[in-house]
Order: sequence, then C-alpha cells, then structure tokens
Amino acid sequence: MKKHLLCTSAIIGCAMAAPATAQEWDLNWGGYMNQHVAYADVSGTALGAADFDGIGFHSTTEIIFSPSITLDNGITFGINVQFEGENGGGGIDGIDETYMTISGDTLGRIVIGSENSAGYTSMVAAPGVTSMYINSPSISAFIPFSAAYPGAFRTAGLSAYTEVGGNNDVDRISYFTPSFNGLTVGVSYARNNGGNAVGNHNNNTAATLNDIFDIGLNYSQTFGSTSVTVGARYGTADSTLVGVSDPDTWGIGMQIGFGDFTVGGHYAENDNGVAGGAGDSSGWSFGGTYDAAGPWAFEALTFQGKTDVGGGVDADYEAYRIGASRDLGPGVDWDIYAVFVDADNGGAADIDGTVLGTAINLSF
Repeated sequence: MKKHLLCTSAIIGCAMAAPATAQEWDLNWGGYMNQHVAYADVSGTALGAADFDGIGFHSTTEIIFSPSITLDNGITFGINVQFEGENGGGGIDGIDETYMTISGDTLGRIVIGSENSAGYTSMVAAPGVTSMYINSPSISAFIPFSAAYPGAFRTAGLSAYTEVGGNNDVDRISYFTPSFNGLTVGVSYARNNGGNAVGNHNNNTAATLNDIFDIGLNYSQTFGSTSVTVGARYGTADSTLVGVSDPDTWGIGMQIGFGDFTVGGHYAENDNGVAGGAGDSSGWSFGGTYDAAGPWAFEALTFQGKTDVGGGVDADYEAYRIGASRDLGPGVDWDIYAVFVDADNGGAADIDGTVLGTAINLSF
C-alpha cells in the first residue's frame, strides 16, 4: 500500500510541475429538491403515544458546488462541496460532504476529503424510479421504524451501501482506476472514524476505528440491447475497543437490462466484531423497473434487513415499494408510490405502516 501511495504522489507531483497557461475555472454548481406529500397509516407496540397517521410532508434538498479546472497536461482538479438545504442536515454547519478530485484519462481519479469510501460508491442494488427510498432510512420520515428496529446507518441491515462500522463521510483518500472495458477498481484509506464530529480527526484516541481500508469493483457494459452492471465491495478496520475484534463489511450487487426492462438486487453483510455477534447485520434487495414508451417509468422492489440484537435474537426490517415516475421536463419529475414497512425487534416491539405518497423532484 505504501509503495502504491508513493507512486500516486509522484503522479500528482508531475501534474503540479506542468505549466498552466490560459486555463480558467469552470464554476459549476447545481443541486436538487425533492418534496413529498403522503398519507401514512402506522401502528405497533413501539409507537407509544406517538401519532404518525394522516397526511405528512418530507423534503430533501442540496446545493452542490463543483468548480474545476483542466490544465494543459490534461489533469483536471476539482472541488465538491455539498450544502444541505434542511435544518440540521449534514451537521451543525449544514455541510454534508466536501472533497477534492484529481483526474485524467490515464491517471484515473483521486478523491481526498470527507466522502464515502470506494467500496460504498462501487455498490449496486435493486433499481428504482421514485425518490422515497426504502434501501436507506428515508422512509422513516413517515414510518418511524427505528423504535422497533435497531439497524445502524450505513450498515447492511438498512442499506446496500455499507461502510465499515457504519462510518460516514470521514476524511479519507480514494483512488479509482481508469475504466478497462467497463471495469473500474477503487481503493480507500481513512485514518479513523472520528471525523470532524469529535474535533481533530487526526486524533486516533477519539475514534473507535483506526486504519479503515476499503476496496470496490464496478463493471458496466452493454451488449446489443442488453446491459450489465455489477458492483462489489470489501472493507475492514482496526477496532480500538477492548474485547471487540476488527470489523468488516462486504457486499455484491447486479443489475441487468433487457431493452426497456431492468432487474437487479444485492446482498451485503456487516460484522461489527462484538462477541456473540451483537450488532451484526445483513440485507438484500430485489426489484425491477420498466421504462415505458413516453414519459412514464414503473417500479416494484423490496429490501429485507436483519440485525442481531444479542442472545441469538434477530430484529427484522421488511420494506416493499411500487411506484411510477413521469418526466415533466428537463430536471422535473413527478412520482407516485406506495410503501409498506414491517419492523420487528425479535418480538419485543414492532412497528408497521403503509404510505401512499407523491413527490415532485427538481434537479439542476
């Protein structure tokens, strides 16, 4: 790994040494806003006195600044800063991710900063067309299933897009190879999982994981009217907690397109290294989409998650979604969807709910 990093540094050094002449920065920016209005019917022993029935609202918004410049030698340097549009999103300063990219046709791409790992970004799962995600905690805006399901963020029991120990957007360096006939390989290293939330992210004593390594592979190719996309990832780290072994995560997913139809799914696991398996999780998804002639596209998919709550007891998360999306114009989509969720904490508590919703998605 050290030899590889030295080679990467040499490439960067060559890029820095090359003279720049009349280049100018391309001051790109964009973003998106999704506004949901939905009717929810929620019940279960874990709700207590809470009442989530009726019409509710949910929005997700980001403004993304991504300026870049390409030098005479063909190397492109870029910046990506993502501002959350919702209160408290991305932390107390409202910034979600912020990182630098260095890329070139023969160099590949280097990412340095607060961003998800190469393993995370390489994964593939069941396809979909609407924006109320069940392959993540998003649906909890209407169905608060976390009261009955202790699955952790960025782990396999809640999403295909896992990270070691559920770390998220910590400072790291990643390298992605150029595409070789559709195959891209990425590797990542993060010093720890502390991030900015604990102050100095170079202080290993403030973290529960050190030396986080990830590798991801993604293959995408088209053969006539058939398309194939495959993603796989593995990651591991050193645990700093007494009595906890080194955690890891792995996953594999695939999508296959036949003309206007696409089907796909994934399977992933997180091992947290705790004796007896407490907190370990697994999950899988499967679904399909149909891109009809005209502006409509349709979907049907499921996500199934499981988390070990200790004592040989598993908590379960089951989610199903059907929906349709209509293209109204450039960067404007209208979604309609129905979601059913059933969460059960090994029989100790449960929550289930149904959501009928619609959304307008704007991207620019």
